[in-house]
Amino acid sequence: MDVLRVDNLSKHYGSLKALDRLSFKVESGQIMGLLGPNGSGKTTTLGIILGILKQTSGDFTWFQNQYAGRHRMHIGSILETPNFYPYLNADDNLDIIRQIKNVDQKDFTELLQLVKLEKRRTSAFRAYSLGMKQRLAIAATLIGNPEIVIFDEPTNGLDPEGIAEVRNILKEIASRGKTVIMASHILDEVEKICSHVTIIKKGKLLSTGPVGAILNNDITLEIGSTNALRLKEFLQSYPGINHIKDLGSHFECTAEESLQSAQLNLTAVKQGVEINHLVSRKRRLEEEFLEITKSAANN
Repeated sequence: MDVLRVDNLSKHYGSLKALDRLSFKVESGQIMGLLGPNGSGKTTTLGIILGILKQTSGDFTWFQNQYAGRHRMHIGSILETPNFYPYLNADDNLDIIRQIKNVDQKDFTELLQLVKLEKRRTSAFRAYSLGMKQRLAIAATLIGNPEIVIFDEPTNGLDPEGIAEVRNILKEIASRGKTVIMASHILDEVEKICSHVTIIKKGKLLSTGPVGAILNNDITLEIGSTNALRLKEFLQSYPGINHIKDLGSHFECTAEESLQSAQLNLTAVKQGVEINHLVSRKRRLEEEFLEITKSAANN
């Protein structure tokens, strides 16, 4: 079931087009990454679908209208920097959120365990690290047991340990049956967390679909030899290798997923090509993203 459908959404600020006929959908159970560089329109999109901003044109639909005007009761969200009362502890801050949402939940132990704050639940918010503040905000989105949770740059500003903690929490939330929408400019995080991705740039849709479909299954080979000319001739004739690029110290090639680097090396030796550098790696979302955005810029 589509829990969110966005149709030709546009937002203009004078001559500036923050969003330009943006369309995508999110289905129940997905972890959707809204991916784009800073200024691409991610927060504007979230602001519109949460009713904080008014679109210039286009429309969006939550839960196929089954909740009519009460769809916000089924959504938890964080937009930009989480704000809590600095002198209150975790329980007291969460209780204020509970009262705002008008729900009966009064024991926050399970939520605080999920975000690894149970041992600091009595500490004032002002004593929290940035990562702890972000995790408390995640707990706040889950009050009332919403069907969908929305996060805007949830790992922004965190150190590697904090990023890993938030990543694991988001995966755990998704494993409990929640639909997750996460805006981010961090390509690696989207790849590690999300099942689906919608890529936007300058307010325009560039690509949307499962991460596995947008990610090419090809591999990238870095390969070098003391005899670069002979190596290039060998690579041009080797089955499964495409797009050979000369980087000076070595060649970078796109190769089919089935290619075995050990077999390539063995064949090269048999043909008298001495390889002194060979690295095989999967294409990353960053490469796909740069390729997609470059293609869009040329159109």
